[in-house]
Amino acid sequence: MSAPTAPADLVILGGGSGGYAAALRAAELGLSVVLIERDKVGGTCLHRGCIPTKALLHSGEVADNAREGEQFGVKTSLAGIDMDGVNAYKDGVISKLYKGLQGLIKSRAITYVEGEGRLVSPTAVAVGDTTYEGRHILLATGSYARSLPGIDIDGTKVITSDHALELDRVPTSAIILGGGVIGCEFASAWKSFGVDVTIVEALPHLVPLEDESSSKLLERAFRRRKIGFSLGSRVSGVQTTADGVRVELENSKSFEAELVLVAVGRGPVSQGLGYEEAGVAMDRGFVLVDEYCQTNVPTISAVGDLIPTLQLAHVGFGEGILVAERLAGLPVVPIDYAGVPRVTYSEPEVSSVGLTEAQAREKYGDAIEVLTYDLGGNGRSQILKTAGAVKLVRAADGPVVGVHMVGSRVGELIAEAQLIYNWEAVPDEVAQLIHPHPTQSEALGEAHLALAGKPLHSHS
Repeated sequence: MSAPTAPADLVILGGGSGGYAAALRAAELGLSVVLIERDKVGGTCLHRGCIPTKALLHSGEVADNAREGEQFGVKTSLAGIDMDGVNAYKDGVISKLYKGLQGLIKSRAITYVEGEGRLVSPTAVAVGDTTYEGRHILLATGSYARSLPGIDIDGTKVITSDHALELDRVPTSAIILGGGVIGCEFASAWKSFGVDVTIVEALPHLVPLEDESSSKLLERAFRRRKIGFSLGSRVSGVQTTADGVRVELENSKSFEAELVLVAVGRGPVSQGLGYEEAGVAMDRGFVLVDEYCQTNVPTISAVGDLIPTLQLAHVGFGEGILVAERLAGLPVVPIDYAGVPRVTYSEPEVSSVGLTEAQAREKYGDAIEVLTYDLGGNGRSQILKTAGAVKLVRAADGPVVGVHMVGSRVGELIAEAQLIYNWEAVPDEVAQLIHPHPTQSEALGEAHLALAGKPLHSHS
């Protein structure tokens, strides 16, 4: 093994959302940075997650528009889905963002190392024969697509989201194991492509981490779109057949399809990377950290999907920036994870920030107010022919503590809702703000008008 390199201020293992955000911010603050990535900078989000799935969903939206143009007075028809064309479009988006990110890394004078890294001490990471010493180490090795015990992923008939993003054909039918964000997004995109889709979810509702009312609105919309789902029963077995795959449930139901997508969440990439040997505290593969993303080892921090916080790219960005600023000596504030916006990019979209009604009742008892504003009263939503609602949860005589939305494009509305929650706004304050007409953002304004006791386009 060659001699260790001169110590950098920060050595980062993993170049996904959390790792590269930390690298960019640390370099901006004058720290010397080594960024180590075994695959491509950008990680899961850019190459196998957020960006490619949203590109697929947009292709699906275009397909639906072509199929349904007549309801808007436009005579259109859908000739078919060209998966080579869809993949070329998707890969083009990724490529452009990837090149931009590579340019950013280069412009900040970050030492970028491509290779498999391993933690070899509390202050060093080895890549091949070279050891990179750092005054501080940041672990940001991300996550992988989980499976279920007894289910063999073959990449053809039984696949993960990684395989699903590379499909060169439109399957006739698919069973999706898992009704969370990933499962619902693929169900939505595939249905738009003409696939016969069934979701199997062990919990009682789709998107089970969302407010129950949002789950029910999504379920209603999926029924209208003829997306099948089976709730509240676990999978007992998956067998490949001559024509495809058969899935059996514990409640004795069974489903057959051309392929099965296993979308049961993501697990931390931490095995065999030297974390335990360096004394890092772990739990079920996750690296444990305090509110400042600091591990129990003073020279080691960790961020992103590797730690047991929300598995969202923008959370990785926030955590990476927090660590970089803490190491540079700037004052930092812990992340309020309830205040992070969450979006499921299905059709319709589901977005939320803050506490669900159930969580608010747990925290405040019955001292809460709940208001639901139906998108039926919103002009722009009617133009778009979308159904859904904005639901507000408020601490009695206090601030709004939860905002939950379902409908086309509501993911774009959650930024304002984030400010309302994080700045602890009361309904009267938001009601004073005039929202542009006709926009969907009005729905958020109208909901607050109603909660302030002065409804406009809604019944009191």
